Amino acid sequence: MNVAWQNHIESSYSVIRGKPRIKGTRIPVSLILGYLANGYATDKIIDEFPDIDKDKIAACLDYARELAEFEVAA
Repeated sequence: MNVAWQNHIESSYSVIRGKPRIKGTRIPVSLILGYLANGYATDKIIDEFPDIDKDKIAACLDYARELAEFEVAA
């Protein structure tokens, strides 16, 4: 699934201390990634958090992928 995370994820210090979260919610990206890491299916996550959908879950994965590709210049 090709989803641009920038359309679904935001961060501002006034909400959950700036942790990246799904836009319009207080659901942190790290929580969704944790559910996925523990083997939860996307449908189960959506049951737990009805404010999100498959695109938002895919955006969390895309966000994590982009962070993993980040390189620090020495």
